[in-house]
Amino acid sequence: MPVAIQRSHGLARVYLLRERYIEMLKKDLIIKNPLSQGDDGGEDLLVPGGFGAVLSRAGVGKTALVVQIALTSMLRNKNVLHISLNDPIDKVTLWYRDLFGKLAQRYHVEFVEQLWQDILRRRLIMTFRVMGFSVPKLEERLSDMVNQGIFSPAVIVIDGFDFAKAELQQLEDLKSLARSFGASAWFTVPTHRDELLSTDGLPLAFSAAAGLFDIAYELKAVGSDVHISILKRVSGVPSGRALRLDPETLLITEET
Repeated sequence: MPVAIQRSHGLARVYLLRERYIEMLKKDLIIKNPLSQGDDGGEDLLVPGGFGAVLSRAGVGKTALVVQIALTSMLRNKNVLHISLNDPIDKVTLWYRDLFGKLAQRYHVEFVEQLWQDILRRRLIMTFRVMGFSVPKLEERLSDMVNQGIFSPAVIVIDGFDFAKAELQQLEDLKSLARSFGASAWFTVPTHRDELLSTDGLPLAFSAAAGLFDIAYELKAVGSDVHISILKRVSGVPSGRALRLDPETLLITEET
């Protein structure tokens, strides 16, 4: 066999082994994620068309939590569209890189840069000005990307949506849009210290739309800790373990 062919086969074998190892690293990180479902961590928290929410006061960690949910989806080889209505692209990018780096450090991941580059192709960041965001505009952008084969999201994160001012119809339209693209969606929901609660114990700004959501997490600062609790879950969504955000890294961790 010519030397060139032998080398080609050798490089192909090395490449295949590296790809398999990268997939093993991804699976290991998925299983170790405290929010993961199933024995192998392979089940998603939401089905296509499902809605999830993360509620907290400003600065407690809403974005950190939804970014980690998004990173887990990327590790599952699912495309994530992150829509920011407040922060510029470079700040959102920093959230992802920083939290991924901390995850890799916590679990002593090898080939960190190769793994990062592998999952990075699964993420697209899109920004809107809050006043310029609408379902028709989002649908137009999504349709263009999907029809041109640029990007087709399985998970949509909407960070900065104004629940206090939004009409229920807008969220219903967003749910229909997500379902039509076969995607689930996660929202950050800001709450306030003195906000009134509805009879079901949910913040009033979120209560009217709660029926559209399958799961809602609440972040609450308790001393120097941030506790994660489930405000709402539908049948089939696990109650999960007692979780918190590590105050130093903002990584999800189990309470001890």
